[in-house]
Amino acid sequence: MTPTSGRAPAAPPAIACRHLTHRYGDFTAVDDLNLEVRAGETMGLLGPNGAGKTTVVRVLTTLTPVQQGDVSIFELDARRDTMDIRHNLGYVPQQLSIESALTGRQNVDLFARLYDVPRRERRGRVDEALSAMQLIDVAENLAGTYSGGMVRRLELAQALVNRPSLLILDEPTVGLDPIARDGVWSQVADMQEEYGMTVLLTTHYMEEADALCDRVALMHHGVLQAVGSPTDLKAGLSAETSPAATLEDVFRHYAGSDLTEDAARRGLNEIRSSRRAARRVS
Repeated sequence: MTPTSGRAPAAPPAIACRHLTHRYGDFTAVDDLNLEVRAGETMGLLGPNGAGKTTVVRVLTTLTPVQQGDVSIFELDARRDTMDIRHNLGYVPQQLSIESALTGRQNVDLFARLYDVPRRERRGRVDEALSAMQLIDVAENLAGTYSGGMVRRLELAQALVNRPSLLILDEPTVGLDPIARDGVWSQVADMQEEYGMTVLLTTHYMEEADALCDRVALMHHGVLQAVGSPTDLKAGLSAETSPAATLEDVFRHYAGSDLTEDAARRGLNEIRSSRRAARRVS
């Protein structure tokens, strides 16, 4: 008989990417990505524009098929088990996903229907999600009357109505003031603690990633450059350079040579688009 250590078997990863590669024509957006996200942790996916983050998010949410490599979500295959994966995740995209002509309750109820929440449970789930985001008192108001912070919390309520095991947030606080941003993250933290969700987020706010993430994965030109806790990554850079490195210093260490070029490539049209998006949630 083989002796056992008495340890419980390790939980399977929430996300496992093995040699994930994705191309758009001759352009390689994601290049041989190997990444695991542990169940229950908050992982930040960081990188400059064009790093490949959005492509990774779209593959993980099954909006973009896996071209090459393997991807699993809680051991569900992203090629074969797309519907099961979608029922296990909540997703808040960069673009606004609310319908301003509907009330807050109607917006969340719509998502409950899309997620196939059983009819007998639907009202309770909608109330639960709205209450968790502190929106129950304004649930009957049109979403078009909500402030920017309230809109983002409404989108979180939509994403949480099916009690997802994995919550994916793609720059969820862009355009919000610091108070509204803190309110969004406070609600996410409460829900994560209550339900043990795994959270994957993208953000360009380095202080946000530093405060919220158990670990961060930094991509550049489609390649994974570094993975680790913010503390470890900062300590590693401090040992090489200065004694007080920030996560922004780590970001610049791996991607800084292209940051100016990247900003120039965005061009005036993208800057205007970003400003319009920010105004919509302000």
